[in-house]
Amino acid sequence: MKKMIKIVTVFMTIILLYPSAWGQTEMTLSKGQTIYVPVYSQIYHGYKERPFDLTVTVSIRNTDSNNAIKLLSVDCYDSNAKLVRKYVEKPIQLNAMASTRYVVKQSDKVGGSGASFIVKWKADHSVNPPIIESVMIGTQGQQGLSFTSRGQVIK
Repeated sequence: MKKMIKIVTVFMTIILLYPSAWGQTEMTLSKGQTIYVPVYSQIYHGYKERPFDLTVTVSIRNTDSNNAIKLLSVDCYDSNAKLVRKYVEKPIQLNAMASTRYVVKQSDKVGGSGASFIVKWKADHSVNPPIIESVMIGTQGQQGLSFTSRGQVIK
């Protein structure tokens, strides 16, 4: 019984002192970032690589409960890294815990299969970084498809 108590005590100490041991990492605050977000306006299926057109939604969520952030730019690039659309002309304030979204219609094939968004944001104070994800969804006949992709900090 004493051995079991020691094992449990050691295990609990590891969990409490080292959160990364159980899948959580320390929160890093930031005053701004540049985020790369992969999006897919089209994917391909079948042996003839037929295109399957998708609607893309890029969701930007301010996860800080006390501070606003400013979206400096939300730009869409095609598969060849050519800028095809600027969604933000002047900085937009995103209040604490607020979110916004940008949509590429299913009929808009300008980005292609390798499109991406580059999102730049800043804050006056160190804040919890926003969560930026893309959601792709499409239907053709009786077939439907949806999936997500999370943004990656590049600067």
